[in-house]
Parts: sequence; structure tokens; C-alpha cells
Amino acid sequence: MIVLSAEVEAALHDGTPVVALETTLVAHGFPPGEGVAVGTESERRVREAGAVPATIGVFDGAVRAGLTAQELERFGDDARKVGPRDLAACAAQGAVGGTTVGGTLAVCRAAGIRFMGTGGIGGVHRGWADGSLDVSADLGELARTQALVVSSGVKSLLDVPATAEALETLGVPALGFATDELPLFYTARGGPPVSARVETAGEAAAIARAHWELGGGGLLLARPPDESLDDVEPLVEEALALARERGIAGQAVTPFVLSFLHERSGGATLRANKELVVANAQLAAEVAVAYGRG
Repeated sequence: MIVLSAEVEAALHDGTPVVALETTLVAHGFPPGEGVAVGTESERRVREAGAVPATIGVFDGAVRAGLTAQELERFGDDARKVGPRDLAACAAQGAVGGTTVGGTLAVCRAAGIRFMGTGGIGGVHRGWADGSLDVSADLGELARTQALVVSSGVKSLLDVPATAEALETLGVPALGFATDELPLFYTARGGPPVSARVETAGEAAAIARAHWELGGGGLLLARPPDESLDDVEPLVEEALALARERGIAGQAVTPFVLSFLHERSGGATLRANKELVVANAQLAAEVAVAYGRG
């Protein structure tokens, strides 16, 4: 069911650092055609830092880790959005599926990949206190998978404080990379306190090693965006209200909100999103390399 590319298989066998990358970002995170360029640049940054990229997706009846440039181009906006519950069905039905953070982590656990770079993780959606219990599968997979995920905190359309509480309940350390606050995806400051601050990739790798030796699962390493957009929240609220008005729910909410933000911000959120995704991939590779050095 899981097919590793020759490069990824050799790296895992030899102990070369490997960094997983998702494909939902390629298929649904950016305007048509632009996601492939972001995925390609993320892979380049991983290689430049000394690790092997393992971009993960589903097609031709299998879950695959390590894609060619031509295979990456198959993940258009018609690809299924594949979480951990969807991997088997997508593969068995021969569909093309872009893996979410949770779906990618499920594959990491099966394949033995311990590091991942992404934009932001999913979590507790807004409105949970009013009876709308919508919690991303990313959290459960992160709790049970011995992997470190580098992201710019939690997706801004979510309830970030509630997500931070859920991470604590699940025993997932939320480390801040040169920050004491959990970034709000596009915004560097204003989030809840992180569980610990780290200053270097080596320090993050040392904490991950100790966490896993103690039997822990996943860790979140939150890296603030280089360009902090501090006026995005009103647009997020407007986008979510419009989504409710149009009956958009579930997995369709995130791509709708992202598209709305990119348009209404004059492209500022799109530029920031591209930059943070590739920077997070690079940091994940740096931590993986530091971990490999012991």
C-alpha cells in the first residue's frame, strides 16, 4: 500500500535525514498551478539543508512517499483532500489524493519518517463552545506519531487557544523557535504561550530525542513567519462568516478561506503563505540533520 521512492527508501535504510511534505498544500493551498512551484521549492530547500524530501500523496492505487516533478504535477485542485481516515479508500479506488498534515503523519508513522515541514496544523475550529465540535485529525495523528512537525503555528481560521489546550491535553509539546508565543500563522505575535522556547535546530532535535526516549509522540515546532501580517484577523472573520452563509463546511472551509484572504489582502497572504511553507520545510530539514548527528 505504501510505495517509497528509491531515494527515500535508501535514505531511511542508511540513516540519512528525511523530511516529509504534504500534498494538500500543492493541490488546494494555492491558486491553480502555483502549488507545484511551492512544493518544488520546498523540496529544494530540504535538499539544500542536507536532507532528503519525501513528498507524500496518493495515486495509481498506492500511497507514495517521494515524488518526481511529473508526479507532483498530478496534484491539481481536483485531487481529493486525504486525511488519515481517507488514505485506504483513496488508494483502493485509484484516485489522486493530496495528503493533509494528519494524512501525511499517518504515512510517516508507517514508514518511519520523523520530521515534517508544513504551513500550519489543523486543530479545534471556532464555534466549538456553541456546540460545533469540529476538530482536525491532525491533532490525534500528531499525538500518536513520533515525529516533529515544523509549522507557523496553527491555521489562523481556527480557535488557536483551544487548539493549544488540546495539544497540552494530548501531551504534545508546542516548542517556539526563537519565540515565547505560538504564532498565529500569518501573524508572528499574539498567540498563547509555547511550552518551551528553543533557539537552534540542534536544541529542538535534542528535545525531540529526549521526548521520544520517554515514550512521547509528536512535537510541534512553531516558527513565526518572517513577514508578520498583523491585520488579517478581520478578514478571517469575514471569510468564515461568508462560508457559513454559503453553507461551506468541513474540508472545504480551509481552501475557501485561503482563497478569500489571498484576494482581499491584495496577494499579501499568498506571498506570506509561500514564504512560510518553504522556510518551515528548510527548518525541518535542519532539525532532521541535527538529530542525525546525535
